[in-house]
Amino acid sequence: MKEWNQFTHFAGFDWAHDHHDVVIVDASGKTVADFRFEHTAKGWADFLQQISAFPDLALAVETKSGVAIERLMELQCSIFPVHPQSAKAYRQRKVPSGNKTDRVDAWSLADALRLDGAQWKQLAPQDPRIKELRLLCRDEVALIRDRTAFISQLRQALYEYYPAALEAFDDWTCPFAWTFVVAFPTPEALLKAGKRKWEKFLHLHKLARPETYQRRLEIFANATQFAGSTPVANAKSRLAVTRAKQLQLLEKQLGEYRTEIQRLFAQHPDAPLFESLPGAGDKIAPRLLAEIGDQRALFPDPQALQCLAGTAPVSFQSGQIHRVHLRRQCNKFLRHTVHLWANLSRECCPWAATYYTALRAKGKSHAGALRALGQRWLKIVWKMWQTRTVYDADLHGRNQLKHGSWVLQLVTKADAAPKK
Repeated sequence: MKEWNQFTHFAGFDWAHDHHDVVIVDASGKTVADFRFEHTAKGWADFLQQISAFPDLALAVETKSGVAIERLMELQCSIFPVHPQSAKAYRQRKVPSGNKTDRVDAWSLADALRLDGAQWKQLAPQDPRIKELRLLCRDEVALIRDRTAFISQLRQALYEYYPAALEAFDDWTCPFAWTFVVAFPTPEALLKAGKRKWEKFLHLHKLARPETYQRRLEIFANATQFAGSTPVANAKSRLAVTRAKQLQLLEKQLGEYRTEIQRLFAQHPDAPLFESLPGAGDKIAPRLLAEIGDQRALFPDPQALQCLAGTAPVSFQSGQIHRVHLRRQCNKFLRHTVHLWANLSRECCPWAATYYTALRAKGKSHAGALRALGQRWLKIVWKMWQTRTVYDADLHGRNQLKHGSWVLQLVTKADAAPKK
């Protein structure tokens, strides 16, 4: 990575799906190159030839991930990512009339980089393990969302013609419920199968618990008494079986994703840090590592990490007006991960549970209290991460005692209170 004073030319790179626009300016702001190239092998070869005349080139792009960034990193370009909101502001500064074209976007980025780029952060090459782990974790969550959508569609189809199935099984995230739909797609098919096959199914899937066994057999026996008409059953049973089979396949693929995620996570030297976090478990810990990464220079203080995760609020002050609101410009995936982790940490960490309860008592919403808890956790994570030290509950307790933490005082009072 080059130092800022080494750059002699500055480029704005406006990317699109099938083509990209590039404008290059020199140190005085004069445009020295202006071209468009196609997103093909030949187009990228032309791009490399065009920029070869400018060996000390800094390049501004309105993103920090994606196919275009991957190509630019392979070509060893010096990339300075720009937030879309900032890119819009730079364009309005250059073209107050509101005129917008791809070329204007590229030119405004190039000139903004020339004037303000000394304060921007250059995109550093990532550890391949972190890059792959991040993509796997994000794709895993996307597949989990697909699973939730399929389950909703399956339940809706069953509601229209097969209410007995919904009555028999409460949790439709369990694979045995999908297997039931495939094995007995309609109420008539269930009744025709007979009691022996019902019992075999329940025993095979370890559902022969005394409190639910007889009730399920009764539901199966009366499945046709309250069901959809034949045309509805014929149509919707096909959709229900399709969704059930898709869910079975999706669950298998999710298992393979988790195996690969765990393999990559275990290889990284920072894995023990995130594994030690209370409540993180084998799903949240890899996601935290993947999103935070291992480039410690990116976060010089805890607030930088908290801003990225969206737990730090945004202040607006003008004269006598002062408002504080939720930070929306952040890493949404990391914010969601921290939210889940903060909620899980309450179950195994006394101070986290006490802190959450105290905030709820003050009128905070569930989401607001978890966001504040996540803010405190990220400060701890930052210190652990910078010092490469695993989480130690006893050490944290001693630090709370040393600094007179009000949370510790509440925990102590709760422990000392007589049990009812």
